[in-house]
Amino acid sequence: MSSRFDCADPEDRARGLDAATAALSRGQLVVTPTDTVYGLAADAFSPAAVRALLALKGRGRDTPVPVLVGAWQTLDGLVVSVPDAARELVEAFWPGALTLVLHAAPSLAWDLGDTRGTVAVRMPLHPVALELLERTGPLAVSSANRTGEAPATDAASAEAALGPSVAVYLDGGPSGEPVPSTVLDLTALRTGGVPRVLREGAVRVDELRGVLPDVDAPAP
Repeated sequence: MSSRFDCADPEDRARGLDAATAALSRGQLVVTPTDTVYGLAADAFSPAAVRALLALKGRGRDTPVPVLVGAWQTLDGLVVSVPDAARELVEAFWPGALTLVLHAAPSLAWDLGDTRGTVAVRMPLHPVALELLERTGPLAVSSANRTGEAPATDAASAEAALGPSVAVYLDGGPSGEPVPSTVLDLTALRTGGVPRVLREGAVRVDELRGVLPDVDAPAP
């Protein structure tokens, strides 16, 4: 049985955050608003919860789940090292719609899919998501839709798509334009390579090059 909470109402928001935090700690799934589209969230350190997320979306391990964090300092604990370029990007675009791909710390007890030793991390610019992340720590989050369907831009659409398999729906109102985050791969920096755009989204390539001029991007 799912519960939906209206985060525009302070009391319902507090109850919703309590319920979502408890559900995630039990390995259940939660839908939360973000600054892009609605996200389907699981405890990043629960392999069973991440498997449930992938199964609900109808997605294989070959498309690993990104991680959302509630503070930029959390990045230091999730990756092997944070290059200067990553810190410059974080200062410029976090919280916001930029996902950074870096080498994951090998000591972490998580299984996000076939990541090949990397992790995609973002700090969202949305008050409800940040409050939730402050309570829970890093969450594995993918768009709140089944694979092949349009991303959910409101809680009702997410609930229609995912149903009772999600324990808690946090309703933060419409998300706006369904533009995903930009994904920038920084892993080549360790071997003298350049940052590479894997997906251009809300943050434009010219904005990235305003911080790092050597960003490589596919031709339009």
